[in-house]
Amino acid sequence: QVQLVESGGGLVQAGGSLRLSCKAPGTTLDYYAIAWFRQVPGKERERVSCISSHPGTTSYADSVRGRFTISRDIAQNTVYLEMDSLKPEDTGVYYCAVNGGNDYFECREEWYEYDYWGQGTQVTVSS
Repeated sequence: QVQLVESGGGLVQAGGSLRLSCKAPGTTLDYYAIAWFRQVPGKERERVSCISSHPGTTSYADSVRGRFTISRDIAQNTVYLEMDSLKPEDTGVYYCAVNGGNDYFECREEWYEYDYWGQGTQVTVSS
């Protein structure tokens, strides 16, 4: 069982920045690929970014590439999502997720391929 805790969401004006954090008390996150998903009402969760286990390959949705940066701090056992140049369409609840299957070290694309989720953190970008 992997417990995930997100933090760092909030209200920001368009063009601003936020940094989200994903922690996992009692679990070494470095072993796992970690994905960030975004959900807005009426839509499926969309994967915005992912970082694999070693060597830490990163991937991004087209809508956030060049504005968002995912990173891993092994000493802090934390995965971050730095979000810059935020747009109103970035508004949503952001979740970090872990794939608990045999391919736990690889990034997967779809929300249903992930087994463990945090409670989510709300990001609201005003125009």
